[in-house]
Amino acid sequence: MTLSLPIEAEANQLLSRDGLALLLAMMLDQQVPMEKAFGSPYQLVLRLGHEPTAQELADFDPDALADLFAQRPALHRFPRAMAGRAQELARIVADRYDGDGARLWTTASTGVELRDRLAELPGFGTYKAQIMMALLGKQLGVRPDGWREAAGQYGEDGSFYSVADIVDDTSLAAVRNYKKEMKSQRKAAAAAG
Repeated sequence: MTLSLPIEAEANQLLSRDGLALLLAMMLDQQVPMEKAFGSPYQLVLRLGHEPTAQELADFDPDALADLFAQRPALHRFPRAMAGRAQELARIVADRYDGDGARLWTTASTGVELRDRLAELPGFGTYKAQIMMALLGKQLGVRPDGWREAAGQYGEDGSFYSVADIVDDTSLAAVRNYKKEMKSQRKAAAAAG
């Protein structure tokens, strides 16, 4: 299966075949537009001239990697911090999953186990782990026992809560409208309380 996020076709292909790239994209998905976060692993490949292995990223000179992340256009709003997180993530993939990011989910026997593995990654936490699980389940067919329940609301069929539900510009707009509504409700609650 291939992702069909509203980003470059080559970026979708990379994310669909390379578990590390997909984990990096999800890690980067904070305080930047979704298209930026999920397109950045492909941009990193272009800057390096090849697809990096987990071990290569883990062993990369930290300053040189930060410079790659910071090149214009930067791969993230906070390129140096995210380059450091990318190295931490790559180290975990190299050390625990034999360098194969997809082994994180292909070796998980339950949704709870997968959620817990994802939640302990740098830059993840419970909510991002649930969103990643929903993305894997809904768009890539990764469905260990209990995945929908472990993914919480993000696993709901027919929802438009997160990147897990984005397959085109229409669904992207629906997710953005949902997020805008949630932000408005939080502001109203804060003002009332």
